[in-house]
Amino acid sequence: MSITYYAISSGTLSGVSPKSAPFATIQSEPRRQFLNPNPFSRLGFSPSLQGSIIEFRLKLSSRVVLSKECRVLPLVVRNDRPQNEDLPKQYARREKKPFPVPIVDLRRAARERVKNNKDKPKRPLPPPKNGMVVKSLVPLAYKVYNARIRLINNLHRLMKVVRVNACGWCNEIHVGPYGHPFKSCKGPNASQRKGLHEWTNSVIEDVIVPLEAYHLYDRLGKRIRHDERFSIPRVPAVVELCIQGGVEIPEFPTKRRRKPIIRIGKSEFVDADETELPDPEPQPPPVPLLTELPVSEITPPSSEEEMVSLAEETLQAWEEMRAGAKKLMRLYRVRVCGYCPEVHVGPTGHKAQNCGAFKHQQRNGQHGWQSAVLDDLIPPRYVWHVPDVNGPPLQRELRSFYGQAPAVVEICAQAGAVVPEQYRATMRLEVGIPSSVKEAEMVV
Repeated sequence: MSITYYAISSGTLSGVSPKSAPFATIQSEPRRQFLNPNPFSRLGFSPSLQGSIIEFRLKLSSRVVLSKECRVLPLVVRNDRPQNEDLPKQYARREKKPFPVPIVDLRRAARERVKNNKDKPKRPLPPPKNGMVVKSLVPLAYKVYNARIRLINNLHRLMKVVRVNACGWCNEIHVGPYGHPFKSCKGPNASQRKGLHEWTNSVIEDVIVPLEAYHLYDRLGKRIRHDERFSIPRVPAVVELCIQGGVEIPEFPTKRRRKPIIRIGKSEFVDADETELPDPEPQPPPVPLLTELPVSEITPPSSEEEMVSLAEETLQAWEEMRAGAKKLMRLYRVRVCGYCPEVHVGPTGHKAQNCGAFKHQQRNGQHGWQSAVLDDLIPPRYVWHVPDVNGPPLQRELRSFYGQAPAVVEICAQAGAVVPEQYRATMRLEVGIPSSVKEAEMVV
């Protein structure tokens, strides 16, 4: 937060020319603080005021050594973080996902790249395009893999003390002692129930979306054909990204080249001769790989302090997994279908004709591959934020005042963890909630 003080020039000030701008900026020094370091404490403002983008102009009487007179300075407080924010747009089944970069910009960049590389010798391909592993990202791949395992193990324990409800007819969930009253169910026979949910117990797959992808033995090899769709194993998409990033898992072997490939065409290449190289020695992993806990070893936290510590660790694992996967996706390409949630970790998508989205008959079941973003690889399951778990339940008439957050963040918040800054706007923690419907009707 930046606070700028402006002194209104009504006469001649020492150090300020009369012909200068009508406002002069005064820089506060640490040893000569003429105002309170926290200007909101004496004015009765809560710390949440720092999250608004409203501009305040207050007159504070303070004695500043500019001349022998006392000046009244207006205080201007500005901050760029929004007070509340809407969730990302949810596209209907008939809508195609937009490209992360518009097609026009991609074509323009391609023309510029061809123009700049004209009459220049071809440069060797960098990893991982040449078949090699980016060695600097191998520790990050192990970190993302362990963060995912730690996240799953901690969520198993937290879900024993934090209630998570799931609808028996649709895929919506709610974190809280009881389900929400909103009529948003779109499952079978929803019209007979007037859109109301029927809440039941939930499992870990309701919180973390089980998104799988095909495991590639050679990421530069031939594309998976339609008749090979059942013979190739499928693994979680984040795990496949970590494997291609350098994680060694014995159950899912992958080809590791020690020499770059030799390009003989635009889409053709041959492997370099590695016979003269010595046999590779097994290298120990940078960090040991974690494993998921069996059901018999999952125990709830024994105390309030342990629950808060577990929630903080879970939230940290969630952020580490997302941040690390985003860095890996910059070099290891991930493709997503523009019509369905299918993802493929590799330079090009597979040829399996298993897309059942809108108008898949016109495409013969083939996927419309495009570049994926982080939410395509790790889709967050958004739930309604409960302002007070021990307070009154959510009211249907006050729906516009409630915020939303990913299910993992909401579980950790109800367990006692501090909400990260990037989720406070969508959770609407700075918005006051009316106590009754009559009070809400008076809100402008």
